[in-house]
Amino acid sequence: MIDNSKDEIYDEFYDAVNMTPSEIEDWLETDKLKEVGVDSGDGESKGRKSAKKIIKIKRKKKDELTDTNYDHMQKVVGYVNRHKAQKPDSDIKESDWRYSLKNWGHDPCKEMDC
Repeated sequence: MIDNSKDEIYDEFYDAVNMTPSEIEDWLETDKLKEVGVDSGDGESKGRKSAKKIIKIKRKKKDELTDTNYDHMQKVVGYVNRHKAQKPDSDIKESDWRYSLKNWGHDPCKEMDC
């Protein structure tokens, strides 16, 4: 795990991941999900795999989280922050940019007027 404390990682994760587990599960069932993401070599995108881990993490109590969970939480925070910085100038509601963020548990339309 990198230098951040577990409390910092936890707080940053819950700031970055603004979708509930059930919202993420619903998203995983859409065809739009398949429009974005890098295949991890087994036919499933890295974002989809991440979303499944996020669901499990968000359903745990803080004291049940493992170092592996914290490592993934930190990875999610980094991805969301980097990707948010690449916001397109065009409408985002039906954009690959938004869909990609949703794969990582963040729906920018919850923060913006979409």
